Amino acid sequence: MKHSFKYIALSVIAFICTMPLIILLLLSFSKFWQFPKILPQIFTTENWAVLFAGNNNILWSFILSAGIALPVAFVSTIMGFITANFIANHKKRNQLLLLTYFPFALSPVIFAVCLRFYFIKSGLAGSYFGVAAAQLIITFPYCVIFFISFFNERIKQYGHLVNTLGGSNFYAFKKAILPAAKPFFAVCFFQCFLISWFEYGLTSIIGYGKIQTLTVTVFQYISEANIFQAALSCCLLIIPPVILLWVNKKILLQQAH
Repeated sequence: MKHSFKYIALSVIAFICTMPLIILLLLSFSKFWQFPKILPQIFTTENWAVLFAGNNNILWSFILSAGIALPVAFVSTIMGFITANFIANHKKRNQLLLLTYFPFALSPVIFAVCLRFYFIKSGLAGSYFGVAAAQLIITFPYCVIFFISFFNERIKQYGHLVNTLGGSNFYAFKKAILPAAKPFFAVCFFQCFLISWFEYGLTSIIGYGKIQTLTVTVFQYISEANIFQAALSCCLLIIPPVILLWVNKKILLQQAH
């Protein structure tokens, strides 16, 4: 009886969690829905067919978002790891680490407004590199904060052990520290990708509406009350995080075994 109740409770929770996704998928295959009907009156594959027909705004927004999120996540993860290693061994570690929290002291919109003047002066406003640079300002300190917990006393002892056995600092970094950091790299990359992928405030302000990422496109369709195209955009918005979550889980399971 107890086992049955637990199964029912988990099923209800799973249904509640997946219901928004089911509704989005349903709307993406819809064309007409009038209140007070519960379900749309017309179902069609036209929305998805147009998506892959060629010159489609949603498809290009998807490609642009991926083209920003992947490099931003990769660069910030590498830079954050190297910087965290430097800060962890610095005598003013606490002061330097405190500076990394500054970008999170303000909301992304207010932070973007403060930075917009400098992006305009540098000619980066309204450009791909400007949006990517703005997102790096957020993701890079996040990576430093994430990796600083990795460089603890145990990791330092690994390096000292390799040095004691005759290995150089570079050899210790390559053979002892990097292998231990692989799961951290996967998780940090995934988190940074999500930050960049779903970022709206910085992108809309620094991008000046010229950089139509998928998140910006979703809000645009919502403001236009185009719920079917918005639902289609949301479905595409969910796909990469789900794939990365699955890959990330596989990597962590392999590391555990």
